Formats: sequence, structure tokens, C-alpha cells
Amino acid sequence: MKTRSILLTSFLAFAIVYSGKISAQSVLFDFDNAPLYTSLPINQTSGGITAHLSGAYSIQNANVLGFTPAGFSGHVIYPNSINLADLLISFDHALNDFSIMYSPQELACDDAETMRVTAYMNGVYVGTNTRTTAHPGTWPTDTLSCNFSSDFDSVVVHYDSHPPTCQDYGVIFMADNMRVIPSTNSVYDAANFIGELNFANPVTKSTVISFSN
Repeated sequence: MKTRSILLTSFLAFAIVYSGKISAQSVLFDFDNAPLYTSLPINQTSGGITAHLSGAYSIQNANVLGFTPAGFSGHVIYPNSINLADLLISFDHALNDFSIMYSPQELACDDAETMRVTAYMNGVYVGTNTRTTAHPGTWPTDTLSCNFSSDFDSVVVHYDSHPPTCQDYGVIFMADNMRVIPSTNSVYDAANFIGELNFANPVTKSTVISFSN
């Protein structure tokens, strides 16, 4: 019984050290290292995460329009045509959170378009979220984001609907400053860890311990 008590104490201490989820840090993709004037697809790596971006877009300077939308800088993602096109992004890590800054083609509008982001895990639908630009105007800026209880490893950024009353708009957008938070679900927590411990009864010289995330 003394041996078992020592083993249990040791594993409880180990579990406490690993209890809870390790706080993941936000990873920024600002595309400033992306090759200028290059059409997608491209890969970008930041913070140990690689993103594969595809769609009818290219890497351009933030002032490609002759001015720079608020918050944009350096290199940005810009549409290759005036036609509606989705921005497709996949990651080599599972994520908990995704956001991307965008600016739609609108000129002196009193209302704004709605953007949509849809998340998938291994090609299976996880969830979707929309954002209507809060401050309409000329090439206004806002952030489209999603966060779901289930992990995801790819997203589709989609121009969902045009402004309700504005007449001077296009179904295109530019994007910059993509942020992601990697999943921490592979980290053990105390409850799951302790719940999977197996002790021989009575303990002899050895025992088998198994655990899973």
C-alpha cells in the first residue's frame, strides 16, 4: 500500500503540472514576406504554422489602389479580377481561432456588404460566421473572424452579400493581417490524465499506466 501511495502521489504531481490547457499565442500572418506580384497559390509560414492560400488573388502593395485602406500596410492579398472569388486557406495545424482583416470595394456607401468565413476539419464542415462592415464608406476596413468549440484546419473567406442600398460597389475585397490561434487539445489535462491511470491491485514491482489525449 505504501508503494501504491508513492506512485499515486507522483502521478498526481505530474498531472497537476500538466493540468489545464496551455495558453496558445496568436500567430500573425502579415504577408510582408510573400513574393510581390505573385498570384496564389502560395505558402506562408509564421510562428511554426504554415498556411496554404489559394484562389483568384495575388500579392500586391497595400497602396495598389493609389491609397491604403485603414490598417493595411506592406504586402496584401488583392483580387485578380472584378469577379466574385473565394479566398481558400488551409493550415498544417488545427486551430481554435481565425481572423483576417478585409476591405471591400465600396465607394462612399452608407451601408456595407456582408462577409462570411466557413471552417472545416479534414474537409468536414465545422461552422460558419458572418461580418457586416461596421463603418461603411470608401474601401472600409473590418475584421472577419470565427471561433468554434471544435478544431478546424481550413477556412473559406467568401463575399456573402452586397450592400443593401449602395449602388457603387464591387463583389471583391482585399485582405491583410491574418491571425490564428493553434489548438491546444493535444495537451493533457489533469482530469483526463488521472482518469486513465491504471494501478495494479495490489501493486507489485511494476504496473501498467495508459493515457490518451
